[in-house]
Amino acid sequence: MIFNSLAYAAEAYAQDGGGAGAAGFLSLGNPLFLMVAMLAIFYFLLIRPQQKKQKEHRQMLSSIQKGDTIFTAGGIHGKITGLTETTVTMEIADRVRIKVNRGSIGGLVSKGEAPPEPESSKE
Repeated sequence: MIFNSLAYAAEAYAQDGGGAGAAGFLSLGNPLFLMVAMLAIFYFLLIRPQQKKQKEHRQMLSSIQKGDTIFTAGGIHGKITGLTETTVTMEIADRVRIKVNRGSIGGLVSKGEAPPEPESSKE
């Protein structure tokens, strides 16, 4: 029974001219047009802003340096004292240092000046 009604609908659509060519595609009732419109809405409201946020986070992770104050995804705030390719050593209290993965850094609180390297004046 369902197939009969679909067949009648398809036949009526074909006799109607298939939606009158290009105007049929642009009609708001066309399912293909609705799918394209939904994909465009998802792209501009969900996908594109998320990609932009990820790009900014990657740039922030690559630009951090010693002396910067950061916070982790878990909410720990501290000052960077050491950097490697995958980990960051941060000082969260006086003489208390922890190592965290770069990916767990939530954001940058403030850019700091790198502490000056002690000069070796042992001559």
